[in-house]
Amino acid sequence: MAVTVPSVEAAVTGLVHRVEHIMGLPISLRIEDGVPARDAVDAADRVFAWLREVDARFSPFLPDSEVSRLDRGELADDELSPELVEVLGLCELYRIESGGAFQVRLPGRGLDPCAMVKGWAVQRGAELLRASGVTTFCLNAGGDVVAGGRPWRIGIRHPERADRVCAVVEVTDGAVATSGRYERGDHIFDGRTGLPATGLLSLTVVASTLTEADAVATAGFAMGAAGVEWAAGRSGCEVFAVDAGRGVRRSPGFPV
Repeated sequence: MAVTVPSVEAAVTGLVHRVEHIMGLPISLRIEDGVPARDAVDAADRVFAWLREVDARFSPFLPDSEVSRLDRGELADDELSPELVEVLGLCELYRIESGGAFQVRLPGRGLDPCAMVKGWAVQRGAELLRASGVTTFCLNAGGDVVAGGRPWRIGIRHPERADRVCAVVEVTDGAVATSGRYERGDHIFDGRTGLPATGLLSLTVVASTLTEADAVATAGFAMGAAGVEWAAGRSGCEVFAVDAGRGVRRSPGFPV
């Protein structure tokens, strides 16, 4: 269920600021554009409707979701929606490329593609905005951001101090995602061992899409300290990390 927080929607051209609670986290959208105000509001409506649909269909915590039904064996492969087929294909790609560290089927646990779904769904939301003629926007899902149209300055939270940032990254037409232990504790597992990943405190990835940034951040975090170099070695990805010894590591092109 989505809980709507009071929004600010200007009656002037193309300014919308809206926040809703979906997929267990706050998702905010800011539109600063030259499209008519009604068009901007309609575009925002489509984005949040899509994200609510994703939550209903792909959440492993809802018994009637497509993911839950697949996990119980109630759906055959040829009965899956094209969207779930795409998500599972991406999960398998990152499982292979991370050497098994990225894993959505841990032993003793049900199918949980949430590590892929959020970034993929929010990136789709950004594409809905662009298809509606919106070009200047910032879509933020619990700190993972896709933005376009102008430079946006995005703070990276200090992994041990909630009231501080440890870096600020500037992004134009790109995405930023961070995986860490500071919000939800040891919730990212190394699929090779089945144990919580503890080699890093946080790992931030900048990429052209949030699908890639979020998946690479999660996979790299699951790999531990070796995941920093793995993530930084991927084409189009820049990395900022804080390791378990509180050392800071960043790729040369990280846009600070």
